Amino acid sequence: MIVPLLKGLKITLSHLFQKPITLQYPDEKPQVSPNFRGLHALKVSHDRAKCVACYLCPTVCPAKCITVEAGEDQNHDKYAERYEIDMLRCIFCGYCVEACPVDALKMTGEFELANYKREDFVFIKERLLEKR
Repeated sequence: MIVPLLKGLKITLSHLFQKPITLQYPDEKPQVSPNFRGLHALKVSHDRAKCVACYLCPTVCPAKCITVEAGEDQNHDKYAERYEIDMLRCIFCGYCVEACPVDALKMTGEFELANYKREDFVFIKERLLEKR
């Protein structure tokens, strides 16, 4: 009867001096994997979004959470006049990033997306532009 008690006490004492596994979130932030798929970001090239409004990302999106409307500039180049992602519908599959022919979209490591209002989960183009 005393041997199992000593074994249990030995295990308890060994864990007492180990580094804790849990993080004290939000004071301590976790290290996310480089392959983590968090918030989307539109890449910027020459001070404008690289998106050419080809409609491939909303086409491949299984959740249908991406809305794109094309515009045309003075040089008759297409650009995304309106680009929105509804994060309440997004399943973070990454198909939109894989489908983009001009590499204009990426997924960041940002995972803190909590908000109080539903409208705050709709990320428009200006919110999605890559921060430098």
